[in-house]
Amino acid sequence: MKRASGLQRFMNRRASASHRYQPTCYEHAANCYTHALLVVPAFMGMALLHRRSDGGWQQLTALVYGLGLIALFLVSSVFHVISWKKSHMRSVEHCFHMCDRVVIYFFIAASYTPWLNLRELGPLAAHMRWFVWFMAAAGSVYVFNFHERYKLVELAFYLTMGFFPASVFTSMTNAEGLSELAFGGFLYCLGVFFFKSDGVIPFAHAIWHVFVALAAAVHYYAIWKYLYRSPPQS
Repeated sequence: MKRASGLQRFMNRRASASHRYQPTCYEHAANCYTHALLVVPAFMGMALLHRRSDGGWQQLTALVYGLGLIALFLVSSVFHVISWKKSHMRSVEHCFHMCDRVVIYFFIAASYTPWLNLRELGPLAAHMRWFVWFMAAAGSVYVFNFHERYKLVELAFYLTMGFFPASVFTSMTNAEGLSELAFGGFLYCLGVFFFKSDGVIPFAHAIWHVFVALAAAVHYYAIWKYLYRSPPQS
């Protein structure tokens, strides 16, 4: 009983299906810091890829991927700060909560962009580089129309968009980096367990943030190592 009561200071009761979970002050702080501290590293990572780019197409791809990475951590941080410190700004908080969900779709599309743009694909698979952005736009429309109404459906959309584009990788003649991609996807899937565990596990959402950061780091490493090789020294 003492152990259970001790955890109550770090975790509130689980929310009902039609309501959002309300984190404790400790959880709010963890939610903010676990992504806010990654905004600058994400910007530096984008700059590094841009510097290693060989040509305009690689530079554009680095920009798209880097902005997706920065937006994920920045929007998440702003939303959690507003949710923590400005609880009276309900309309602003609601807007940033939707943006936080929307940016996940575009982050997934941006994460696939280097592989779809810089690897040789089959004729049908090549269309995926555009279709993945269509899926991101469709997911955004869903968020703005059904925000927080059907949480399991929304989760299914995220998982579908996360895994469906990977089907085209079978057409890649060069398989370098695919093991890192798979491992990063595995980390994302592990994190989903914590994403759905608010009110069950203390700091569940912050732990989800950590898994996102680890998975994004694995994917960044693969992109940096296999798609943006250092240009030969003259």
